[in-house]
Amino acid sequence: MTKGELIDMIANREGFNLKKAEIVVNTIFDAMTEALSRGERVEIRGFGSFEVREYEAYRGRNPKTGAEVYVRAKRAPFFKTGKELRERVDGSP
Repeated sequence: MTKGELIDMIANREGFNLKKAEIVVNTIFDAMTEALSRGERVEIRGFGSFEVREYEAYRGRNPKTGAEVYVRAKRAPFFKTGKELRERVDGSP
């Protein structure tokens, strides 16, 4: 499912026009992005949680040339599925 498909689904299901549905989806995504950028955890019960994980710098290798490269430290979002979502995807009751 794409963001556009999600907007269409919300508009059809809730009777919103496309512009209002787009505003709803963008507001939710923006709020989640801002919270994660501040280092906060985002939890949606029954769906899953997002958190930021920090990775230290390391020396790696360019797979094409074999040359050693420096990989800088970074922060990246990590998603962990909730129990209810895992069960629904798996087909369990």
